[in-house]
Amino acid sequence: MSRLFRDVEGGVLFPQGSVACIGAFDGLHRGHRALVRHAVERARALGVPAVALAFEPLPREFFARDNPPPRLMLARDKVATLRGLGIDSVGLLRFDAKMAATSAEDFVRGLLVRRLGAREVWIGPKFHFGNRRGGDLALLQAMGAELGFAAGEIAPVHLGGERISSTRIRELLVAGEFAHAADLLGRPYTIGGRVVRGQQLGRTLGFPTANLRFPRTPALSGIYATWVHGVFGDSGRSGPWPSVSSFGTRPTVQGVEPLLEAHLFDFQGDLYGRHIEVEFVAKLRDEEKFNDLPALTEQMHRDARQARHILSKHASPSQKPAHSCADTENASPSQQPAHPCADSSITAAQG
Repeated sequence: MSRLFRDVEGGVLFPQGSVACIGAFDGLHRGHRALVRHAVERARALGVPAVALAFEPLPREFFARDNPPPRLMLARDKVATLRGLGIDSVGLLRFDAKMAATSAEDFVRGLLVRRLGAREVWIGPKFHFGNRRGGDLALLQAMGAELGFAAGEIAPVHLGGERISSTRIRELLVAGEFAHAADLLGRPYTIGGRVVRGQQLGRTLGFPTANLRFPRTPALSGIYATWVHGVFGDSGRSGPWPSVSSFGTRPTVQGVEPLLEAHLFDFQGDLYGRHIEVEFVAKLRDEEKFNDLPALTEQMHRDARQARHILSKHASPSQKPAHSCADTENASPSQQPAHPCADSSITAAQG
């Protein structure tokens, strides 16, 4: 049975033992998936649960609260994706002042050994944890030799000679290079959520939208050509739906929090309460403040025409054969010995 836990402290979760992997897992790109899949394979071989440990908020968000780094993926999608990769239990650990002050040694003894009964612990390259980043592979292996668990790391994953990282993917998204970002992610970049009611300003302007709130600092800002997944129109049509989307704070109407607004072309139907995913294809322009709503509406028509043109030449991956390129299955763990003895909710509306 899948389990989600939030705390380092507490009772024993896996008396039979477990295999754990640790990381930020922001975006769950090909490198993350190599780590997760290796941990799952080792857990299956040992007949114990596979556990992924991540942090919420991300440590860098906690330490840079006035200027947090862009987030690729919110917590709900991260947990769902980890489970989809075969993880049996997710520790979405609360990163607060107490966690920041926890030494690497106490983290190992209290969580990995006592709560999880870890038999193996796997991390990504150059991963650090604990107060002042005091924990690394060497510490894990030394403590594992003493406390009876194995520790290893996954080698960096490269694609076309380029090392895959969340930082690089954020850079590509900001630059509007979505195809390149999709190659490193292993899938198109999407943001998903459940449809809720918005202010319905778009409807009054002739552009009803599906509104998705994003409570973290997003990696994107601007106007985009997009596909929306998970919708079914009144006509019975389904599948990826062409759309134009705005992602930002809506300066023309004095918005504050980031909001993703997707206008689905020629759509008739009720999306409230439905979970949708918005796939980003191309950036049309930056977000800007207009003098009045008529000027905004005129620009929205231009954006819609441009998005239709782009999407007419670009099929969503679900509309064409899967792209064949290097995947995380081709990655292998480092040559470190495996045994010391031998990485919201989002809410959303078309209204």
